Amino acid sequence: MFYRLFNLLSISPSREAPTEEISETTPTSRTKEADDYDYGGRLEAIRHKEYPQLYNASSQLKTVFLDHAGSTLYAASHIRAQAEEMLTTIPANPHSNHPGSQWTRDKIEQVRDRLLGFFGTTSRDYALVFTANATAAIRLAGELTPMSKDGTFCYTSAAHTSVVGLRGIAAELGAIVRPVEFDDLDDIIQPEHTNGVGLVAYPTQCNFSGERFPWDVADKVASRFPVHADAIGSKEGGGHPPWWVLVDAAAYASSSPLNLGALRTGPDFVAVSMYKIFGAPTGVGALLVRRSSIPFLRPKRFFGGGTVHMLSFDRMWQEFRAEIEARLEDGTVNFQAIASLHHALDAHARNFGSMTLVKQHTASITQYALSSLSGLNHDNGRSLCTIYGHCSAECGPTVALNLKDVNGSFIGYIEVERLAVMAGIAMRTGRFCNPGAARRWLDLTTPDLIRYASLGYACGDDNDVIAGKPVGAIRISFGAMTSCEDVDKFAAFLIRHFHNYTCAQESTKVSSIRSASEEASIMKCTSPDKSLSASLQVKVDQIVVYPIKSCHGWSVPRDTPWEITPSGLKYDRSFVIMRENSSAPMQQKRYPRMALIRP
Repeated sequence: MFYRLFNLLSISPSREAPTEEISETTPTSRTKEADDYDYGGRLEAIRHKEYPQLYNASSQLKTVFLDHAGSTLYAASHIRAQAEEMLTTIPANPHSNHPGSQWTRDKIEQVRDRLLGFFGTTSRDYALVFTANATAAIRLAGELTPMSKDGTFCYTSAAHTSVVGLRGIAAELGAIVRPVEFDDLDDIIQPEHTNGVGLVAYPTQCNFSGERFPWDVADKVASRFPVHADAIGSKEGGGHPPWWVLVDAAAYASSSPLNLGALRTGPDFVAVSMYKIFGAPTGVGALLVRRSSIPFLRPKRFFGGGTVHMLSFDRMWQEFRAEIEARLEDGTVNFQAIASLHHALDAHARNFGSMTLVKQHTASITQYALSSLSGLNHDNGRSLCTIYGHCSAECGPTVALNLKDVNGSFIGYIEVERLAVMAGIAMRTGRFCNPGAARRWLDLTTPDLIRYASLGYACGDDNDVIAGKPVGAIRISFGAMTSCEDVDKFAAFLIRHFHNYTCAQESTKVSSIRSASEEASIMKCTSPDKSLSASLQVKVDQIVVYPIKSCHGWSVPRDTPWEITPSGLKYDRSFVIMRENSSAPMQQKRYPRMALIRP
């Protein structure tokens, strides 16, 4: 680990990081699927014109952006058009009645209709409710579902933390909380296995592995629990099946068309995020609510400004607005950001044509990346990359992986990320707010997590490999404007820094969680020749201490004795750097240039 840190420090911290040259013999040289790739040869022009933030003043690529599952990039024409509009009009609070407010109200409703069309439906079948983000949309769906005490809340193992978080709402309502695999849903929603009113929540695309799941759960519910036409709209008539369906489409919608109108029976709720599709604006999500489900929603508990048309100050009486959108959009919506979605939609259509073309392009990039990365090997034949998922043809443009050294040991993803930052590569590491997928792909059991937490480990800290097992992964994800050049740069980065690499052992991480017998076995020589074990001597070549956590190390002069204290090497990590009014130390993971600070 110390050795790699020294290498990291030798890399220029400039945003114009060293680029990786891809030769014809590099394993990443693959044939591109031209039919689906780059929008008929327009991609390079689109990137330079609409995404100048990727390039330096000399039009050289300075940032390899591979974090589109976190947020995609916004188009320059979108931002310019929004800025021009903000400078020539006065968007105002839509709850007022002067011209600026009327303009804002009209824009919001126009955007609402355009988004419904973008998602392949109309206001006849779905209501689109603006929220702060996809998480807020998911929470609202949970609060509106009339789960009963004998009902069940089922969420699948690929669910984002925001979906898992609904179990608190379900538990308060007395419903059974049941985490399941997606393949188990078909049996769970059978009439003979159904009690009370429940909720099924799942993503159509896993944000960890990219695995995709069918949209047909709501269709199956409708076919197994037929509702008579004269019961629709009548609560007494039992006009809704006992299972409600929530689909988290935030990851899926960023690179694929929704086409809700093509479904025989759409989900009751669909949650989406705007910045994951358009790059901007942030702070805007949406919950699509099926119109036929509205009469059976659970009554709201909280209400904010604009959601009621009459209420009493001193009595528990209020009347909500009739329109579902106005009833559910508490307070003043993010009207400036919502209005800017006009320009986002225009730029997206102008650049990429349709989400169908985006899906084709990102699928082509994904296959190219899988082929490139799976072909990276050490000289001894061992694979460099361990890729999670992509076991079937239906996967989104997300690739989760970890690296292994020449001996087959996992390389810490934090180390990879720090080097990537210095090389101008933007990606994500960790568990990606997806506990079920992390359990599946990383073999992280609940007892493991509880034990790690008891030892002080936390999500987002610098502990990436514990007892030889990674507790997170590297995620690269692709968007509408990703190019094969981005993939090539990433592959060349891996070759440059990790080809034939050997991990240094960090016994401090291991010893804190292994038993005494396990630790003793680690300290023994593993050579099969016992005569060699007795005579084997270990020589310490160099001692490096890091007095300031996350900063440059200091090499102890050779032949200088150095004290080992109960907490480790003397002076090692004795100090931290903290921001004023903050209780958390600054970390090199977030501020890579801390590596340049010398004690």
